[in-house]
Amino acid sequence: MPTDLPDEDFMTNPSLAMDACFTAFDKDGDDRLSLNEFTLICRALFRNDKGHIYVVPSDRLEQMFAVFDKNEDGYIDREEFQFCWNQWIKTIVRPISAFLIVDVQNDFISGSLNISNCSAQQNGLEVIEPINKLLDTVDFDAAFYSLDWHPSDHVSFIDNIKQRPIHPTSPLNADNAQVYDTVIFAGPPPMKQRLWPRHCVQDSWGSELHKDLKVVEHGVKVYKGTNPEVDSYSVFWDNKKLSDTTLCGQLRLKGSTDIYVCGLAYDVCVGATAIDALSAGYRTILIDDCCRGVDLNDIESTKQTVISSNGVIVSSREVKAMVEGRDRRPELGYKLAMELKNSESDLSKNNACRRQSQQQAQQQQQQPSQ
Repeated sequence: MPTDLPDEDFMTNPSLAMDACFTAFDKDGDDRLSLNEFTLICRALFRNDKGHIYVVPSDRLEQMFAVFDKNEDGYIDREEFQFCWNQWIKTIVRPISAFLIVDVQNDFISGSLNISNCSAQQNGLEVIEPINKLLDTVDFDAAFYSLDWHPSDHVSFIDNIKQRPIHPTSPLNADNAQVYDTVIFAGPPPMKQRLWPRHCVQDSWGSELHKDLKVVEHGVKVYKGTNPEVDSYSVFWDNKKLSDTTLCGQLRLKGSTDIYVCGLAYDVCVGATAIDALSAGYRTILIDDCCRGVDLNDIESTKQTVISSNGVIVSSREVKAMVEGRDRRPELGYKLAMELKNSESDLSKNNACRRQSQQQAQQQQQQPSQ
């Protein structure tokens, strides 16, 4: 069995590499790939840079195989393999990677919302060295820096609590709520809101990226939390999903397939961003030692949510090989396969709706006028 996928002429002649791969794994020479032969491809595909082969559960192998066996005959023929190669294997072997550094700002490190004062007592300053090392040593295709960028009357600031009516169902009111408590504002619509100290006010020292954080020349800053009436933990969306940031368009523009997420705070903005990245269909990697958080239980909950959503959690020393396509994780391959399945299903539904509409229009045209 080949120990890896054909790499010669991969970029200069991808069709040659695709044919070589298909032929190499078509063991019985019947010009189609069985589940067993597809399993051999996965053994070659999902391994790290040391040659360790990642074990893929049999049920996941079957689910991924079914994505590419479009005619459901139990085999992947050459035409079906072309889709598998172009949409799946090429992304796994040559990912387009974005590095997303979340909210490494003064206020979260030594300012008004210094996370070392929170229950987990973690030091936000500790993320800067490993993040800088990654920026120096890993050739990411894009780098983004998010910034909390709040107006002075922002809904999350506890000292603004009396600016907005509290909903009758709120467990706390404006007089007895404390910092880090959650209240329900009247809206409309009613909205739960965790209360924070005033932080990251636009154009203040506290909103600036920490001076020791390296800002690369091609890095893009993304501002969030700019609407005074709604908070925004995720770098993708505000908490009510009312509006997105510039990140969505930037990632599409760059053709990103993989997003590496890190920064502050692990269980708040970093976690919300990673979960939204997964929901948006991106292969998502959370860099554990480049994050610090607020609450240990919430950090653990964040990790479990990412893993259960087919993201992966790694240390910074593992990132370079993954970005370079030498360490290929099966969880990310499975995530991509399921996204391809969902997009094909959505396309089929849209086509079916379009055909139904066309048929109805034709029937109406054929009906005699009254």
